[in-house]
Amino acid sequence: MKQMQNNPTLAFATAQEQKVYQEQALRELLRYLAARSHFYKELFERHSIDIARVSLHEIPTTSKDDLQRRNMDFLCVPPSEVREYTATSGTLGKPVTIALTENDLQRLAYNEACSFEFMGLNQNDTIQLLLTLDKQFMAGMAYYQGARAKGISSVRVGPGQVAQQLEIMQRLNVTALVAVPSFLLKLIAEAKAQGIAPNSLPVKKVLAIGESMYDADWNKSILWQRIIKDWDIDLYSTYASTEMQTAFTACGHEAGLHANPELIIVELLDEHGNAVQEGAIGEVTITTLGVEGMPLLRYRTGDLCKHTTAACACGRTSLRLGSVLGRKQQLIKYKGTSVYPSAIFALLDNEAWIENYLIGIHQNSELQDELRIQLVTNAPNAAELIGSLKEAFKARIRVVPELELTNAEALLPLQFPNNSRKQLRIIDYRP
Repeated sequence: MKQMQNNPTLAFATAQEQKVYQEQALRELLRYLAARSHFYKELFERHSIDIARVSLHEIPTTSKDDLQRRNMDFLCVPPSEVREYTATSGTLGKPVTIALTENDLQRLAYNEACSFEFMGLNQNDTIQLLLTLDKQFMAGMAYYQGARAKGISSVRVGPGQVAQQLEIMQRLNVTALVAVPSFLLKLIAEAKAQGIAPNSLPVKKVLAIGESMYDADWNKSILWQRIIKDWDIDLYSTYASTEMQTAFTACGHEAGLHANPELIIVELLDEHGNAVQEGAIGEVTITTLGVEGMPLLRYRTGDLCKHTTAACACGRTSLRLGSVLGRKQQLIKYKGTSVYPSAIFALLDNEAWIENYLIGIHQNSELQDELRIQLVTNAPNAAELIGSLKEAFKARIRVVPELELTNAEALLPLQFPNNSRKQLRIIDYRP
């Protein structure tokens, strides 16, 4: 496949110009898949698809199950052209391997350089990477390569090690972080314990990964408010997945997660595969552009979002996603009420007395969904606080889950099963 040209100005172009660009890229992708992908060749033949005439919405979607069952049938290059094997975390099932060519790695670096561009970072900045840099984790490698492409100095520290993180950012005058936002609360607590005012630290900007920082209507989350209450930093939310090899990042106007239209085509679909209206909840469905190793065509991510195509105050006109409300598989029907995990996260994150928690989705003997939440706290009046928490659930979510106290030692192995690189906050135990 001809390597896609880096085109950061496309996000500022008219909707028609973006459509023309993406249509041309789609035609090239279809020819590439028909010639090289075992999976898509079969799909085109099975559905009698004429790739020269078909419209995108007429092509059947691809699912996570397809990737899990036929993983290497998506590979479009010989193994000799693969330069990196990454993998999904396997949070919702069997991990999926994603193979990248040299061009794919350069595309990934360009994507993350764009993320740093949204943040206004340049060669005068030093960025500290507080995320997994091994275990086949794409994000750690991608942000490191993106910093290099942007000419930004980077410090590869990895997650955890709170005291060491603080020492490094002070000693090296680190100006920006890539981190999971809840970990920032631990940095704040450690700084205070050492007698360090968080605002005296050199860090001014954080790219927040792995956790939503907004609600469905793009209001700042309770977690955001808890962070900036003690640490006056700029937070830039992001959304990505290993499969789509692309990240969506918020600009300084904090009004949605920007797509890079030269890298990805985005659709928001309902459960029947129809496009949803702007402002309605739909499943993020993507088509990768410029990927050589494992391109994806109309891949349903399972993530539920809202979207807008209105121009942003920053001048970009490309599609913007709202915060991820949850995964389609994790939508809970509890006592007649549809509950999104994001609503539960927001409520629990607002309770400062809760140190850690894990949400479990179960199914009872009558095949009805049940919610059980394990809580970790050292509060002496925990029983009283749980009573207040139940009232908060009743008022804000209209249903009250089962709540039980546990300790950190019992909870952590559940949150990091099999030495997982990603901390789980919700586990679906339903068959």
